[in-house]
Amino acid sequence: MSSLNVFLIQTPIVWENPIANRARLQWHLSQTMPHSLVVFPEMFSTGFSMNPEKVAETMDGETVQWMSEMSFDRMVCGSLSIKENDSYFNRFLAFYKGELVAQYDKRHLFSYGGEHEVYSAGGQNCVFEYQGFKIAPFVCYDLRFPAWIRKTVIGSPMGYPDILLFVANWPSVRIAAWNVLLKARAIENQAYVIGVNRIGNDEKGIAHNGHTQAIKFDGEYMLEPHQREAIAHLVLEKNPLNLFRERFPFLGDADGF
Repeated sequence: MSSLNVFLIQTPIVWENPIANRARLQWHLSQTMPHSLVVFPEMFSTGFSMNPEKVAETMDGETVQWMSEMSFDRMVCGSLSIKENDSYFNRFLAFYKGELVAQYDKRHLFSYGGEHEVYSAGGQNCVFEYQGFKIAPFVCYDLRFPAWIRKTVIGSPMGYPDILLFVANWPSVRIAAWNVLLKARAIENQAYVIGVNRIGNDEKGIAHNGHTQAIKFDGEYMLEPHQREAIAHLVLEKNPLNLFRERFPFLGDADGF
């Protein structure tokens, strides 16, 4: 396909309350359309909790099963606190037609917030395909590490990703960095860049003002940052991206990772 409908869900998250969060997101999902890509924020069922022993689910858990059920005619993705083999991961999951299509464990753990003390870092990059678009997922703090992102882009056996997808719980106090870094990642990787963040305060009193956004491969906004609870609908086109990369083949000059 040459186009892709994408829905970005920016919402508050009820602290460590998966039932309430699933209910809220299920209403948002009802406003999306079949065969689209629907993106939730980081740790959308609990908030950015450093209590994985309390909130983490297994891959057979209720929220994972809910994602599977909600994906019967569209792709649903976001990150969760997951327990596996006695370790905890901040894991991005993507489901389509009830099946797990992709998973990515957050590589760069937010040591400033103690994430490295309770979660394990992933070591594998990830690129998956949906409706003809190659998508590379990342989680929040990964955004600050362009070398890892470039390794994913240049090293993918599937070819250069078309979309770099960032899900986050990025606080408002550092939102200027979020805005700048997302634009930089789009320009340097000549890809669509999508950033989906939450709004509202968490249990620690940390404020989040969203700024969910989408940026074209040339650095121009498709969706400018906004601060309200909302579902943003975008249509990504493949041909303009391909033509831009053909005209400006900068990725071919990348020297290693």
